Amino acid sequence: MAGPFFLLTAMIRYFTAGESHGPALTTIVEGMPAGVTVTQHDIDAQLARRQQGYGRGGRMKIETDRAEVLSGIRFGKTIGSPVSLIIRNRDWKNWTTAMAVMEMPSEEIQKISIPRPGHADLAGRIKYGFDDIRPVIERSSARETAARVAAGTLARIFLKSLGIEIGSYVSAIGPAAEPPLNPVVEEILADGAESLALLADRSPVRMLDRKAETSAIAAIDEIKKQGDTLGGIIEVFITGVPMGLGSYVQHDRRLDAALVSALMSIQAIKGAEIGHAFDNAGKPGSLVHDEFYLSSTAGLERKTNRAGGLEGSMSSGQAIHLRAAMKPISSLVSPLHSFDMHTLQPMLSRFERSDTCAVPAAGVVAEAVIAPVIANALLEKLGGDHLEEIASRLERYRRDLRGMFQA
Repeated sequence: MAGPFFLLTAMIRYFTAGESHGPALTTIVEGMPAGVTVTQHDIDAQLARRQQGYGRGGRMKIETDRAEVLSGIRFGKTIGSPVSLIIRNRDWKNWTTAMAVMEMPSEEIQKISIPRPGHADLAGRIKYGFDDIRPVIERSSARETAARVAAGTLARIFLKSLGIEIGSYVSAIGPAAEPPLNPVVEEILADGAESLALLADRSPVRMLDRKAETSAIAAIDEIKKQGDTLGGIIEVFITGVPMGLGSYVQHDRRLDAALVSALMSIQAIKGAEIGHAFDNAGKPGSLVHDEFYLSSTAGLERKTNRAGGLEGSMSSGQAIHLRAAMKPISSLVSPLHSFDMHTLQPMLSRFERSDTCAVPAAGVVAEAVIAPVIANALLEKLGGDHLEEIASRLERYRRDLRGMFQA
């Protein structure tokens, strides 16, 4: 019998809207359980983290991002209805004519017709039939990630209230790289993944190794003189995730696929892996898989986490480790070869105000976008509509897991 489709499983999802130089960015977060305590500082602190990092451009000197909550929270707690937030663009005052929303400007607006190699400019203009690249620039801009950080922070707060934390650091910027498998990381993660993020935030490039930090800063300075840009590698960790989230039974329920998809949705991220997957591909299985050990005190133990906390597309109970590769930003002061789409004449690409390096900020964005993925995997497993209910079910599940491996 035909009828309406009802989503039976609670799910956190969000949508963002807004242009880089428009009046504001907005986001609506649906599916947040009721009873989660949220403060203004919680959201704004994450937005401030996103704006930091050595190598950022002039836009960060203009904006001081702050999210206004318009719905879904009462007396500092979520009420189960959609949460709507708005982040106003201070730079809008300089773009009211070029980015007018409704009225047609009386003065002529210069159209952009020279696409930047590596950017959405060319394909976006063709896809949407524009005669001006400006609309593509405005929506494809990484400025949109401010709204995603605000949205993801809500899921992050929900997870932290259940003992699940997310953190990241930068392991490479251009030629400057930290030693592989930094042994300090495992020690820090024992206190939770957020402790890793807090330590990384003390560095202007969010690196843990001071020699690598010095090299990265020098590399950014040098590449900026050349009018060029640098990319890098982000390491993301999630702690406190119980075993058995996700599923192998259908492709769209695989937790590893959802996490990688979230990372790949971030502007300029061109590669993602679980743990050190590409290194593991060149090793024999005996040096890749994490052996099981049972003890009378600790129950199930593992001496390694080469799988990155995910086995068979499900959480293994260990820290989840994700890696993301960010390409160098495509807007260069020293232009590359391009062409004019109106005249089809060869031209040098144009420069749009941008960063020299945004890898540190991308790590903060990565933390935010994976939070709803983990939250949804948890809700799929446990269900529940309010925090107290979900916390009770999670504690019982964790207790049952501990009991399985103790004689």
